[in-house]
Amino acid sequence: MKVAILDDYQDCVRNLDCFSLLAGHEVQIFTNSARGIGQLAVRLTEFDALVLIRERTRLSAALLNKLPKLKLISQTGKVSGHVDVQAATERGITIVEGVGDPTAPAELTWALIMAASRKIPQYAANLRDGLWQTASINPELNTLGRVLKGRTLGIWGYGRIGRLVAGYAKAFGMQVMVWGSEASRAAASSHGHAAAPSRERFFEQADVLTLHLRLSDATRNLVTEADLARMKPDALFVNTSRAELVAAGALEAALQRGRPGFAALDVFESEPLPADAPLLRIPTVLATPHLGYVEKDSYELYFRAAFQNVVDFANGTPKNVLNPQAPR
Repeated sequence: MKVAILDDYQDCVRNLDCFSLLAGHEVQIFTNSARGIGQLAVRLTEFDALVLIRERTRLSAALLNKLPKLKLISQTGKVSGHVDVQAATERGITIVEGVGDPTAPAELTWALIMAASRKIPQYAANLRDGLWQTASINPELNTLGRVLKGRTLGIWGYGRIGRLVAGYAKAFGMQVMVWGSEASRAAASSHGHAAAPSRERFFEQADVLTLHLRLSDATRNLVTEADLARMKPDALFVNTSRAELVAAGALEAALQRGRPGFAALDVFESEPLPADAPLLRIPTVLATPHLGYVEKDSYELYFRAAFQNVVDFANGTPKNVLNPQAPR
């Protein structure tokens, strides 16, 4: 089959051990993103199969209708709202899903919390400029970092990632407070953590607040300006899940008003994030380029499953099919 691997920004997929699974297939790797349906249609029109790296490219009905040869979409991890499953099914395009692991995004979340709390990026950058123990040349921002022990970590969403993060917090001597569904709060309580008594108290009491929710119609724009305005002026807001969980513009406005005082972000509404994005101009924001799952072990896991799904489909024995009703 003719296979396209999309959005491999670092051109690293060809160097994975599991890449050998696609031997015998004609594979093309795209290392940059195409913008707009027209550009994507021209780029992808000749391919039988697409391998998607998470949600980096959106496959809408309009785009799928312009890809007459497409037979297979192989997703690394699970399909989210970036693929029009109904349109693919109607066109007879099989969608296969892979596997995931919470370790890498949970560890990145903790790395961001540590780095932001101790102001490590700021101190390191200023040291290169000859400034010793200087977090900022702005006196108002040249403040001390702080330890996590004894402080409260608020976790919204107590799934696989949230539970790992809660474990890290306990190891560092933090108090863990969970908000979310009734089932999430009950599970947190059973594990010895506190369930927040209300949404309002959750935002008011957290010294560090981190989101670990799936993006869906129910969770889109879930965090509002009013929520953020309840946070402490020295609190840290962390989002390694999805930018769209927060109402558009709400975080920028909240940071400008000083509640919360700081943010650590790995996800953005537009990715790759433009260099002139307003969030990158706010000195109290620590931003990373969506690195949650971008590490060697995770890539081997994700792509091995995605490539094996391509091989199985080519052999006439498709597995892990999301839409078995698609005509073939």
